[in-house]
Amino acid sequence: MQSLLSDRLGVKLPIIQAPMAGVATPQLAAAVSNAGALGSLGLGASTAEQAEAQIKATQALTSRPFNVNLFCHQPARRNPTQEQAWIARLQPEFTRLNASPPAALSEIYTSFNHHDALLDVLLRTRPAVVSFHFGLPPQAVIEKLKAQGIVLLATATSLTEAQQSAASGIDGIVAQGYEAGGHRGMFDPQQPDQQLSTLALVQILHQAVDLPLIAAGGIMTSQGIAAALQLGAQAAQLGSAFLLCPEAASDATYREMIRASHPASTVMTAAISGRPARSLESAFTRQTRTATAEEIPDYPLTYALGKALAQAASAQQVAGYGAYWAGQAVALAQPRPAAELIGQWAKELMLVD
Repeated sequence: MQSLLSDRLGVKLPIIQAPMAGVATPQLAAAVSNAGALGSLGLGASTAEQAEAQIKATQALTSRPFNVNLFCHQPARRNPTQEQAWIARLQPEFTRLNASPPAALSEIYTSFNHHDALLDVLLRTRPAVVSFHFGLPPQAVIEKLKAQGIVLLATATSLTEAQQSAASGIDGIVAQGYEAGGHRGMFDPQQPDQQLSTLALVQILHQAVDLPLIAAGGIMTSQGIAAALQLGAQAAQLGSAFLLCPEAASDATYREMIRASHPASTVMTAAISGRPARSLESAFTRQTRTATAEEIPDYPLTYALGKALAQAASAQQVAGYGAYWAGQAVALAQPRPAAELIGQWAKELMLVD
């Protein structure tokens, strides 16, 4: 099978920096790409104008390929009774922070499935790689991007999702194990989650799907990268490994929470955003630990309240209410420039002299 990264894109190293919306910056993506791997921007939470600015800023910093990641979630199912009950549940937290919650929840992010302006940005700027999370865009959108020569990736957490991606003409699959930080890439979060580990998922997909695989979840070292390649992946995607890099937008509280707990404790929760996502354990995850799936409004409605609470906490200089996404092995993160990490891994993998 042709190597997706080296043969099609000219990327030297089998390493991809995970998109990490809100944390990945043009500086981080460019540093990774300039070091011989594939950098990424997470633009699922961006407007068309913000996305274009970030893409152009990255293009100004590197001539190498990089990836642009987008969210393809279905519209939220509205349930006013459920939404008001969720606001009421968190009212005491707002009160403690001398703030008031929003009167109603809103869909703060537009799915790429219904975002023509963002599609126009991609067709104008033509990033080398576009990846999809939470599902796939309409087939006509896939065909338009492929017609521009853009390599397309999709996150899959199961064999069924990988097969759907392959049938749509996607070029490669990001096999996201349950260890991964941030949002689960499940196409339908209402369906049961098999919670497959990265190791299990990559092996299953390698036997059943004739597409290049990218292993994602719990990979923090050259040994982890090597293991993913040995299992049949063409590359490894690392996210938490870059959280302490100076080029990342992780704030001081985020960084301190990673450094303060070794091993750092993570939990899978839907209470922050409305979709299952792996976060550092925090005041907010502890406060919402007993919330049931039936109580939590759909994504991104829940995120609207979570972000309002985080802003209220920040105004009072109270930590522990942000979205501190992190994978299970985040304790291994190193506070080093991205290029140094890439160089270290490449040397240990004996990919460079």
